[in-house]
Amino acid sequence: MNLAEITNQLMTIAVEYGPKLIGAIVVWIIGNWIIKIILKGIDKILSNQKIDDSLKPFLKGIFSALLKVMLVVSVLSMIGIEMTSFIAILGAMGLAVGMALSGTLQNFAGSVILLIFKPFKVGDYIEAQGYTGTVSEIQIFNTILKTPDNKTIIIPNGGLASASMTNYSTEPIRRVDWTIGIAYGDDSNKAQEVIKKLCEEDSRILKDPAVYVAVAELADSSVNFTARAWVKAEDYWNVFFDMNKRVYDVFGSEDLNIPFPQMDVHLHKSE
Repeated sequence: MNLAEITNQLMTIAVEYGPKLIGAIVVWIIGNWIIKIILKGIDKILSNQKIDDSLKPFLKGIFSALLKVMLVVSVLSMIGIEMTSFIAILGAMGLAVGMALSGTLQNFAGSVILLIFKPFKVGDYIEAQGYTGTVSEIQIFNTILKTPDNKTIIIPNGGLASASMTNYSTEPIRRVDWTIGIAYGDDSNKAQEVIKKLCEEDSRILKDPAVYVAVAELADSSVNFTARAWVKAEDYWNVFFDMNKRVYDVFGSEDLNIPFPQMDVHLHKSE
């Protein structure tokens, strides 16, 4: 094949497929621009309908994927690819990819389960898969947590949907527990009264259920009290830390000693 024949074939291909390729490129560019506008409109509609924040990223992801698939199919049709054959190829590829990405599909199924049964929502404080944090976003495949020290944790939804999880935000009130020790020989009745008084003075601690204080353990170096009080969920940690400080500050003035582990060593002189 000489240069002239090659040139003629290239010209034929350019004449036949050039306009189609240019049209496909134009459709691709305009299509992506239209998809962005549609997604913005969907986002606005979801906001106006007051749909749960947990559901918004999931629905937007689904719409985005569907629109892009439709755009790809349209562009390929313009180029001249037979869609019947293409769909058959896609089916075979889908089977292979599905087997290879079984974990990803499991995460997608987990997302659907989480959004249907809603064991947690955006803003809840949860403990799952060995991590603790506030739910920031529920995506198609993953859930994003923000830890109290501002770390981002990404947890696959498949594990979240099939494993145990603790949701600390489900109930409006929570019980705060303290273990407070005094030294042997200190007045246990006085210690019990002081702990109750400190709880009663804190306005964040609820009156009902009532505060409970009792001797829990006669330990090696201390007599340990258990104190239990109920607070609003959002006050839990502030009350917990504040009470620890108040106990430390007040016990000294009340002649109550907070003990620390001690060991008596006896030396025997050998003759």
